[in-house]
Amino acid sequence: MPDLTKLRDYREKLQEARFSGIRTIRDSNGEEVTYRSQAEMERAIAAIDAEISQLQRKRLSIVRFQTSKGV
Repeated sequence: MPDLTKLRDYREKLQEARFSGIRTIRDSNGEEVTYRSQAEMERAIAAIDAEISQLQRKRLSIVRFQTSKGV
């Protein structure tokens, strides 16, 4: 699974391509992906957003201790 910064970078590139009307994107590995439609690009962005939110939830673990002397 890619890390959070890679996912954010890929999402940004995908958003730029979507808004500019470009349907082909080259990732950091040099691989090229061509999307068939705007809907397919939107689904890819939604999938990336889901991965990003899942990674962020894992980081926000909070442990709270409540102690007492029993008095």
